[in-house]
Amino acid sequence: MKKKQKDDIKLKNIEELKNLIKESQGILFKLRLEKTQNKLKNLKAIFLERKKIALMLTIINEKAKLEKTVVKATKKSSTKR
Repeated sequence: MKKKQKDDIKLKNIEELKNLIKESQGILFKLRLEKTQNKLKNLKAIFLERKKIALMLTIINEKAKLEKTVVKATKKSSTKR
């Protein structure tokens, strides 16, 4: 995956990423099916699709943690007043 593709993925929100993950899982299923039927020529495509899904899941987790820390910081600042 190229750097520009990674940057585009990082700019998407969590809901868009979840939709992309569902699409990628469907593609991965099709690739595995083709592999078992000996139709798949590029075996590395499975690896790349799994890597793409992992990247999207990582970004979702990072964004979720960031949101939690922002919420905690706003709660702390509002209680100190």
